[in-house]
Amino acid sequence: MTELWPPIRDNLLGYDMLIILVALGTAIYLRFVLRHADMIYRKMHTRGYLPDDVYESETAAPLAISDIKRLKDDLRRMRETSEKYYSMFITLSGVFPFMGILGTVIALIPLVQHMDNMQQNFYVALTSTLWGLIFAIIFRVLDGVLSPKIDRNNRGIDDYLDKLELKLVELKRPAEGVLS
Repeated sequence: MTELWPPIRDNLLGYDMLIILVALGTAIYLRFVLRHADMIYRKMHTRGYLPDDVYESETAAPLAISDIKRLKDDLRRMRETSEKYYSMFITLSGVFPFMGILGTVIALIPLVQHMDNMQQNFYVALTSTLWGLIFAIIFRVLDGVLSPKIDRNNRGIDDYLDKLELKLVELKRPAEGVLS
């Protein structure tokens, strides 16, 4: 086990650093995607306003209708953005096995020309593969945390939009009666 760490440490400043930097960027992006998913959830669940009663004035119902339409548009736009962010996260997290394999290939190609340096190239190859696989596993697990939030939000937005649509129909009926 003690023989495992020296080559990892030695290769850390080479190609392995690129893998680690991409992992750091992916982790920062994951935090951004999670915050956006939570923002959508809060917009749907902490908003206590859905008009319940028929409005008594001529201006109240049209204002409520415009508020609901604006909320529907906001939620649709937020869902579209969330899906784009999540898709990018999946793409980023899926790159790590390929980066590890790429590091292996990059390190093994020179073996053909320089057989005397074979041990060092094998170390580079194996540590690149190691880092790629480690981060692929980590971000795959984190995807298991993020994916249900995105799915929950998408289902919640659909339900919420349906409720808003019903409320619009309800509000338009009395508003038409009041205004006519």
